Amino acid sequence: MDRTVPQRPLISDRVTVNGIVTPLALLADGRLWWSEGIQRCLSVEKEVLGFETRGPYIKIKTIVETRDGCCTTGSSGRLVRNDIVFKPSSEESHGFWCQKLCEYIDSLGRPKRLFVFVNPFGGKKSAAKVFFDQVKPLLEDAQIQITVQDTKHQLHAKEVAYSMDITKYDGIVCVSGDGILVEVVNGLLQREDWDTAIKMPIGVVPAGTGNGMAKSLLDSVGDPCAVPNAVLAIIRGHKRSLDVATIRQGETKFFSILMLAWGLVADIDIESEKYRCLGSARLDFYALCRFFNLRQYIGCVSFVPAPGYEVFGEPSSYPGKSSNNDPSEAESVNIQRSCYQGPEINLENLNWRVINGPFISVWLHNVPWGAEDTMAAPDAKFSDGYLDLIIMKNCPKLPLLSIMSELNTGGHVKSPYVTYLKVKAFSLQPGPRTKDQEKEGIIDSDGEVLARGKGTYKCEQKALMNYDKLQITVDQGLASLFTPI
Repeated sequence: MDRTVPQRPLISDRVTVNGIVTPLALLADGRLWWSEGIQRCLSVEKEVLGFETRGPYIKIKTIVETRDGCCTTGSSGRLVRNDIVFKPSSEESHGFWCQKLCEYIDSLGRPKRLFVFVNPFGGKKSAAKVFFDQVKPLLEDAQIQITVQDTKHQLHAKEVAYSMDITKYDGIVCVSGDGILVEVVNGLLQREDWDTAIKMPIGVVPAGTGNGMAKSLLDSVGDPCAVPNAVLAIIRGHKRSLDVATIRQGETKFFSILMLAWGLVADIDIESEKYRCLGSARLDFYALCRFFNLRQYIGCVSFVPAPGYEVFGEPSSYPGKSSNNDPSEAESVNIQRSCYQGPEINLENLNWRVINGPFISVWLHNVPWGAEDTMAAPDAKFSDGYLDLIIMKNCPKLPLLSIMSELNTGGHVKSPYVTYLKVKAFSLQPGPRTKDQEKEGIIDSDGEVLARGKGTYKCEQKALMNYDKLQITVDQGLASLFTPI
């Protein structure tokens, strides 16, 4: 680290730190520089949360990386809070320090008011503890005003996002898994002012089962998927755009930001719920169950390939719009025409391709990680305007076991039994199982059941869509996320 002092301090003074009189300077490049026997410096933008005054003292609240219990800079250690207290040389200097620190922190464009959703039911039901023990103290150190809403039931966050006064806040934070984030995006896009609302940046703090979005954001800069890292990203206020996919069946729409699955992945995700008593191990356990009793599904997928992927599939005409089987279903949806209707794309004139089944798995992904231990789509980007499509057809069981074991590294996409490409638009025509055509499958998006075919787990429960053709289009960079960089 360069410890030299540039010649343009915003303010400098001889202060007292831990009983030692030392020069202290806030430099024009945003570093705080001082000496306690050895030269030390902090980046205000990266490490300073905020400050407070107590009598003649100023306490600077920081969060720094540690390795083996020692504070370091540029390491890959754990983030911990750490206060630095100093006494300016005079009352006048004290006021000047407060002024310059405020001005510099304000210049960083950090959020000042946040609406925070806490999901007490998700994952290990630890979100409330995560919020009070780790999230709230950091936000308070950063002097951010927060409004906290515990979610009471499924779709509660969607209802609140739909009706909240967004002018009161600089962002929304989800202390949960991915489910609350998805609800918030769907709520914002169903507002009459959706085009303004969806620009509200959303922060994600991992406190659920999957945490795919938090993992994708933090891993993109090499940070661990840990609560302090996620909160620091929110406090710093950097933003990045995020593609949003519109899944449509007739007049029914669902806005997806993570993934869509049909076949093996959807079956494991949804049917393993019957083994919730096993915790997160239920996924591994049920994956083995499905491995020994492997299903294949009749159907076909049509897609518009991204540039460079035109060789995949066979040429096809536009597969046509999807429609609800029951006309009354569309009427009951009562779609507001003033809300977001999806991207405006002339689908009929695009270069459609088709791949016919049977399929073991069809998986669409918007971000690299589907969960903290599942790198589903290693080449996925947050806002490239494409979805990553992962298809698995005929695959012997030994290679399949190898594919499943490599999901945590993304190595599965290199298998000759896996087709991996990027698409701009997509259509799925799901069908029954090959060995038992009286039974169908499950279509899962962002952890929620979109459609349950006959003979499936909890098929008696009503789902948002029918087990029939659906269509997906992508709107590039529509939503906004708080990001580490």
